[in-house]
Amino acid sequence: MPVINVEDLTDKDKALMEVTQLKTEVKLERWLTSKCCEEIKDYIQAGVEEDILVKGIPEDKNPFKEKGGCVIS
Repeated sequence: MPVINVEDLTDKDKALMEVTQLKTEVKLERWLTSKCCEEIKDYIQAGVEEDILVKGIPEDKNPFKEKGGCVIS
């Protein structure tokens, strides 16, 4: 899809683009925010056992763990 510089369009072209976008958006199924939040919460809680951000990375599988220490004497 080519890039369109909106500043180069006429007012009629801008209005046509906006109407086209609104027609597309009106066809979308809308959900209640409360229902979406419940589904997201359930999805997150279902995967909490495998979530590295919650559980952490095991020391033996941590690629960022320092291989050796530096001793200054």
